[in-house]
Amino acid sequence: MHKQIAKTRRKSPPGNINLRVKPHARSLIDRACAVTDKSLTDFVLDAACREAEDVLLDRRLFHLDESAYQAFVRALDAPTQRRPGLKTLLSRKPLWAK
Repeated sequence: MHKQIAKTRRKSPPGNINLRVKPHARSLIDRACAVTDKSLTDFVLDAACREAEDVLLDRRLFHLDESAYQAFVRALDAPTQRRPGLKTLLSRKPLWAK
């Protein structure tokens, strides 16, 4: 069955993503591209990557085998380490507050 799935699954060429877009969605995206002065490729890629990061960062359930779970628990239970560079960074005034 695995071979059958592999044969029927259509793969895009590396680096290409082809989409079918309804006219109203394309118009909306084109207007946003114009406002942000981005190309269609840059705009769509930025939006897709941002959404992908949100999806991956919002994961709340992790499936781990026993050894990975034990390593995770050890990392959570380990004492914190001093990070002088982090303390300096967090004490700086943010750019938007300058």
